[in-house]
Amino acid sequence: MAVLLMRLMLQTTKLDHNLIGRCLQRHAVKPDPAQLSLSASTPKLLYLTSAKGFSTAGDPQGERKQKRRDAFSNTGRKISERIIRVLDEKGMDLGMMHRADVIRLMNKQDLRLVQRNTSSEPPEYQLMTGEQIHQERLKLREQEKAKPKTGPTMTKELVFSSNIGQHDLDTKSKQIQQWIEKKYHVQVTIKRRKDAEQSEEETEEIFNQILQTMPDIATFSSRPKAIRGGTASMCVFRHLSKKEEKAYRESQESQRRDTLSKDDDGNSKESDVVCQ
Repeated sequence: MAVLLMRLMLQTTKLDHNLIGRCLQRHAVKPDPAQLSLSASTPKLLYLTSAKGFSTAGDPQGERKQKRRDAFSNTGRKISERIIRVLDEKGMDLGMMHRADVIRLMNKQDLRLVQRNTSSEPPEYQLMTGEQIHQERLKLREQEKAKPKTGPTMTKELVFSSNIGQHDLDTKSKQIQQWIEKKYHVQVTIKRRKDAEQSEEETEEIFNQILQTMPDIATFSSRPKAIRGGTASMCVFRHLSKKEEKAYRESQESQRRDTLSKDDDGNSKESDVVCQ
């Protein structure tokens, strides 16, 4: 009797397990085929992303390194061309030489090789000492510093009334000069008096007076003109260009020579009168 009861209990347990398994299979959520395809393609996308991270294309740091490498530097013994044109350390043309002969000459005279012109055929190289290379690099740095910085020019603005006192006008002129020396453009607006009639010529005279305080560095970028229905005048000052600075110095030197010449003529006439 006990054995029969045990068998019945085991069969009941098996039936319960089978029923539970069927229920789980019936209610299980089937995966979406679109999600399967998307998940399958995910590793490829991750691979592409990681590959892009190691790429040097468009990398500013990589470009800076390339610029440094292309700058004036010692080529060493890694000459990619078989035949090159060679200049000696004094700039004399040694003609076309095989790279093996160039390396022997470098070793013999303890010189470095610098690439001068890559666009020529064959490429042009020069033998130089270490000190010469150092001096050439310093020259290049100075040239880079001397190049004008690109970018929009900043404009400073100044507004005051036409009845400004001389002391205040001198102060404004000094401020404008400081801005001009820093290569700013300076926009000056002068408001006319309301209680009295004032011509444009009087206002323009104030602009000219400001300009006369700094003729060696400034000029009009925009000449004085009436604005706001004639109630104000405006102009823009800017720094002289290199060409304008040179022309100004030459004109000053010419005036100085003319003055000395007139003085000499006057002195000679006076001496003639005394002699008579």
